[in-house]
Amino acid sequence: MDVVIYHNPKCGTSRNTLAMLRQGGVEPEVVEYLKTPLNREELVELIEMMGINVKEVLRQKGTPYDELGLGDPKWSDDDLIDFMVKHPILMNRPIVVAGSDAMLCRPSEKVLELMPDLDMGAFAKEDGEVVTDAEGKPVNKA
Repeated sequence: MDVVIYHNPKCGTSRNTLAMLRQGGVEPEVVEYLKTPLNREELVELIEMMGINVKEVLRQKGTPYDELGLGDPKWSDDDLIDFMVKHPILMNRPIVVAGSDAMLCRPSEKVLELMPDLDMGAFAKEDGEVVTDAEGKPVNKA
């Protein structure tokens, strides 16, 4: 199965998701979307694949979201997509595409929902948070 990750190497969640894929034996196509932005059609297709609202793809922290007033209800989904095309930093990450399915993987362990057969053994995030045990089973968080 072809796997693509829309990745920002400066984002810890994105780095953790990529590491989980690689530890599970998957070498995805890595698209650094800030260097290679998506065009409008690609972004629309990606949002449709995820089956989520356009607003869920918008990133607020560390972006011009507030400066552009994107929380104002006057903006349509089409407007918000246009803003993400013009300012790729507004696209939340990481987004992983596996075959015909896609998911915004925040937190990074959401990739296990998208790819439940990912066999990665024990995995801990950069900050030390344990995600899976030695058998690769998700660790319950109390």
